[in-house]
Amino acid sequence: MIHREGKATILITLIVLFAINYSVSFCQIEWIQNISTAVSILFLIIILQFFRNPSVHTEQNENHIISPADGKIVVIEEVEETEFFKDKRIQISVFMSPFNVHVNRNPISGIVKYFKYHRGLYLVAWHPKSSTENERTSSVIESKNGTAILFRQIAGALAKRIVSYLHEGQNVQQGAEMGFIKFGSRVDVFLPLNSKINVSLNQKVKGGKTVLAELN
Repeated sequence: MIHREGKATILITLIVLFAINYSVSFCQIEWIQNISTAVSILFLIIILQFFRNPSVHTEQNENHIISPADGKIVVIEEVEETEFFKDKRIQISVFMSPFNVHVNRNPISGIVKYFKYHRGLYLVAWHPKSSTENERTSSVIESKNGTAILFRQIAGALAKRIVSYLHEGQNVQQGAEMGFIKFGSRVDVFLPLNSKINVSLNQKVKGGKTVLAELN
């Protein structure tokens, strides 16, 4: 299944590739035509796989923090969270390469207590300052047991558009779609200090499936 955020991009890509190959068709050199066709097919496959949206079933558990994205764990550390909680939290960051599924999912079920979009830079997604200086969204979901989790969608050097479907007061379900980031990017999750961490650095995780941590 192709994600709705990719429909316009795919249509534009098809039009551009058709125009290029139509122009090349007037060339009488066969190997140039063959290369143009092969490169176009490869590029289209890359675009299609980037916008893929596989079906995901999330097992609901109010004590689990589910990974909001596919990718690799690049940060696990104690930090000072200065935007919302203004205290120390455990930060877990998931880096999404251009080859990962880029659908973002709610890490817990609950009510959206806070949402804010921040304009910013486009540092590479693994840069230490990308969490506070890049273009990003910050969202806080509070579960029915009173636990609140903050997570950020962060643009990278290639990601030029962050999409979030959240708004304050919204009731959301764990594992359901909450947004999409185009091309390489990352998502940060900020957890209570007493959380039991279930992942390690460089581990590959699946959005809506991998349990990042358990609440105590």
